[in-house]
Amino acid sequence: MPNTLKSVTRRTLLQGVGATGLVAASGLAMPSYARAANAPQFTHGVQSGDVDASSGMIWTRVDRPSRIQMEISTVESFKGAVRLAPMDALPESDFTMKRLIENLPSDQDIFYRFVAADLQDINVVSEPIVGRFRTGPSSRRSVRFAWSGDTAGQGFGIDEKGMYTYGTMARHQPDFFIHSGDTIYADGPLKDSVDLSDGAKWINKVVTDEKRKVAETLAEYRGQWKYNMMDEHVRALSAVCPTFFQWDDHEVVNNWSSSKNLMNDDRYTEKSVFLLSARAARAFHEMTPIRYTPVEPGRVYRKIAYGPMLDVFFIDLRSYRGPNGESKETVIDDRSRIIGAEQVAWLKRELANSRATWKVLACDMPLGVMVWDNFKELKGAEAVANGDNGKASGRELEIADLLRYIKNAGITNTVWLTADVHYTAAHYYNPDKAQFQDFAPFWEFVSGPLHAGSFGPNDMDMTFGPEVKFVSAPTKEQGQNLPPSAGLQFFGLVDIDGATEQLTVRLMNRDDQELWKITLDPARAA
Repeated sequence: MPNTLKSVTRRTLLQGVGATGLVAASGLAMPSYARAANAPQFTHGVQSGDVDASSGMIWTRVDRPSRIQMEISTVESFKGAVRLAPMDALPESDFTMKRLIENLPSDQDIFYRFVAADLQDINVVSEPIVGRFRTGPSSRRSVRFAWSGDTAGQGFGIDEKGMYTYGTMARHQPDFFIHSGDTIYADGPLKDSVDLSDGAKWINKVVTDEKRKVAETLAEYRGQWKYNMMDEHVRALSAVCPTFFQWDDHEVVNNWSSSKNLMNDDRYTEKSVFLLSARAARAFHEMTPIRYTPVEPGRVYRKIAYGPMLDVFFIDLRSYRGPNGESKETVIDDRSRIIGAEQVAWLKRELANSRATWKVLACDMPLGVMVWDNFKELKGAEAVANGDNGKASGRELEIADLLRYIKNAGITNTVWLTADVHYTAAHYYNPDKAQFQDFAPFWEFVSGPLHAGSFGPNDMDMTFGPEVKFVSAPTKEQGQNLPPSAGLQFFGLVDIDGATEQLTVRLMNRDDQELWKITLDPARAA
């Protein structure tokens, strides 16, 4: 990056940029604005993601084949902006475009600006669209981030209030947001309305054709993502806050693994879960600002270093798992794995090499919460726990091996953040209460849903000794699958203090009420 990017104080996002100034700075011909009515349109806002202290991803989408001009600046006026090489948005990627920006100054607001030129008439140029993110620090300063999961599930789409939890999170001005999975509900069609248990109706104000059926084609999977980005709260958060994405099952189909059988599901004409997951994965990478990993282009697990106090390790419990089943195997093999051998080796190596004060393990599913593959009959393991409250077996073996390694390697200050179960909770894993005891105690915090039905609380499996310190979920009187309007939509906030390095977790609801809070002191090297 040329030295034209200079440090400035943090400012609010630029709401609009004059067309004349942008065109002059970009070198695009001024007369093109005379035909603005025929110009390309940015269809779903902007996104940034996977931001660290010196780089970050940016993303946008247009409505036709276009050449995307890009500029970045440390000031909202874009004075002295750096112009990047243009990139083309083509039908093959559904007119999406993303790129990595490198060599950025640390701890700095970065403003980015897109302009689209029509590839069929290069002199026809769009109005600009602008976004912002902040790079991670290179020295100790306070950091705040949010996490949650589960968007547009159980038939609850964009209603009159919209996906309001995203707006609530935005008001806290987090440095970044971790979307912990179930980012879309590709297997959850929307109707115009949903009958609620109290006799009222939930009205989906927006329903697209792609959302009226389960996703099977690549276009339909893409449509699931585009639906979420139609919501004003989602777009507004994305414009000012990087999102770090991971995935779980509903990006493909409920509870998918290699054993998923769709033969009796009349909603699907495509019965191969392998083909569905391949299409879903392509849409996931096209529609999000996740980084591209050359060694494995479809990889979701990765580490983001956000300054000297924080490393975030994104764990993928979906892509490398064995078939869903009883999960009672006594050895680690391809049937009992849920993380996978290569990912486990990577995670151990990166954790051992981490010099950050806090190591956050962002996991798409909780460790000790019972998630049944068949909830009706309480059979089969969908997550880690198998429900026998005994010594580690099945998928628990891989987790036990990881926890033992963390203890024996002297890796401290690990915190697990997760979602999936549609309620919020704080779990303290205590080896004194566990059947498998060869690990150091740690905390796991659960949050979600962002905008979906509320469920729980689920039973806990005591293999790793989880103590439920807090839970907020539907009561027996309220029942299950409550709509977002019932208020049981949750997110978490994490603050790391730049002076003390203490980590504070707050569990919040969508009305911005603090439900529970804890401050953790970092363990210090002897």
